[in-house]
Amino acid sequence: MTPTPHNHAKKGDIAETVLMPGDPLRAKFIAETYLENAVQFNQVRGMFGFTGFYKGKRLSVMGSGMGIPSITLYSYELYNFYGVDNIMRIGTAGSLSPSLKIKDIVIAQAACTDSNFAAQFNLPGTFAPAASYSLLEKAVCAAKQNGANYQVGSVVSTDIFYHDNNDALALWKKMGVLAVEMECAGLYMNAARAGKNALCILTISDEIFENIQTSPEERQTGFTNMMEIALETAINA
Repeated sequence: MTPTPHNHAKKGDIAETVLMPGDPLRAKFIAETYLENAVQFNQVRGMFGFTGFYKGKRLSVMGSGMGIPSITLYSYELYNFYGVDNIMRIGTAGSLSPSLKIKDIVIAQAACTDSNFAAQFNLPGTFAPAASYSLLEKAVCAAKQNGANYQVGSVVSTDIFYHDNNDALALWKKMGVLAVEMECAGLYMNAARAGKNALCILTISDEIFENIQTSPEERQTGFTNMMEIALETAINA
């Protein structure tokens, strides 16, 4: 099944652990900044992927694109066609909690969603997408060692960036959801179905209710705490 229409890598080109930022240019930045002997394995549709070494551990980094349809396409292929065991999303999120400020870290223990992605599994109830505890535990240790301001809890993965219901995020907030983003729930469901591991480590790029935002440039290259926490987690995965 490899290469695929979306990934020109051959079997063996991709490491067992993959970091997945949404922005492919963030994947390029991570490869150039942190990985030794990085080799590009994909550029189809501009979705850059690289494999190299971090502190002696072979790792890959690849963009996921925006939204559940995009990350689930790429993560499905990684889990099921390329032998990947661990995927860590490293992305941005908007804070719903007043205690989370710009550049704080959220480690997503669970992911609520308004997506219908789980319907395909024909479950007799509602599935609760959750992180792999083995990765979660290691990420918390790495965040402590990094000295980052972080929180662990639930996020909401929404399909809708420009929502017609202005109260939607306030409703998630009242349930204690820490932040909003667009991919975690889909990744967690793909991992569960494949019997693999997944974790989302997020940097707050927007304070939703305060209308505070970071620039596109900061989102691409500025959130290094998140990258370093993920890399340290990856070498112990």
